[in-house]
Amino acid sequence: MRAGNPPFPAEWRIESAEPIADTVAGSVYEVTLSDGACAIVKHLKPKVLEDSLRGADFLAWRNGIGCVKLLGRSGAMLLMEHGGKTTLRDHLETHGDDDATRIAADVLRAYHRPSQTPPPASLQPLPRYFASLFDKAARDRKEGSAGPYVEAAAMADALIADQRDIRPLHGDLHHENIIHGSRGWLVIDPAGLIGDAALDVANMFSNPLDRFDLTRNEERIAKMAGIFAETLGRDVRTILRYAFAYGCLSAAWHEEDGSRQERANELAVVAAVRNVLRQA
Repeated sequence: MRAGNPPFPAEWRIESAEPIADTVAGSVYEVTLSDGACAIVKHLKPKVLEDSLRGADFLAWRNGIGCVKLLGRSGAMLLMEHGGKTTLRDHLETHGDDDATRIAADVLRAYHRPSQTPPPASLQPLPRYFASLFDKAARDRKEGSAGPYVEAAAMADALIADQRDIRPLHGDLHHENIIHGSRGWLVIDPAGLIGDAALDVANMFSNPLDRFDLTRNEERIAKMAGIFAETLGRDVRTILRYAFAYGCLSAAWHEEDGSRQERANELAVVAAVRNVLRQA
C-alpha cells in the first residue's frame, strides 16, 4: 500500500488503498479488499468525531436500506460499501434540476422506510441540533437586532414544539451525498439526527452550493417544496419553514467559523426562501 496511509485494521484485509478526498469530517480512501471488492474507508478527524460516529450508527441501523452499508468500524475508522462514483450533482448537470430533485425524493422514501429495529440512542434531537441558531438569536436580541436569526429561531422553536412524523434522519441530505452505483441511488455521510421528517430536506434548498442560479431562484424553491411536500405528505409551508430555519442555522455555523462569504451565500438563499414562504 502507498506509504503514508494510516494503518488499517488487519481484519479488514485491505490489499491496496488510494486517498481520494480530505474533508472536514475525515480523510477518505478507496480501498481494494482481499476478495477483490472495492470499498471506502473514512479516517475520521477528532473535531467532528462525535458527529461522524452518530452517522455511523445511522448507517448500521439502516443496514443498506437507501444507504451505503457500514462494513466495519474501528476507533476513528469506518469501512463502508463503495456506493458508486456518480453524484446527484453530476446527474443534475446532465439531466436537469427537476430530475435530480425527484431522485432525491425517491432516495428519501427509501431510507425513511420503517424499521422493526429500534433507532440508535446516539441520534441527536433537533433542540440540540439548532443550538447555534438559538445562541446567535439570543445574542442578536440582547443587542437589539431583529434580523433573520431571531425570526428563524422563533420559527425553529415553534416547529420543534410541534414535530410530526418523528423518525431517524440523515440530517445532511444534499447533491454530493447522494450517489449512484451498482445498487442504484444511495445516501452517504449521514449526520445522524432524530426528529421531524420535514427537516431532512431542508439542506437541499441550499445546494448545489455554487449554483446560485438555482438556490436563489424562487420558482425553483417553490417547485422543490412542492415535490418534497408530496413525498412526505406534509404541507408546503412546513417544508419552507424548515428550509428557512435550517438556512439560518447554517449561516450561524459559518459565522462561528469566520466564513463570511459562505454566511452571506446562505443568507441569500434564506431571503429567497422567505419570499416564497410569504406567498405560500
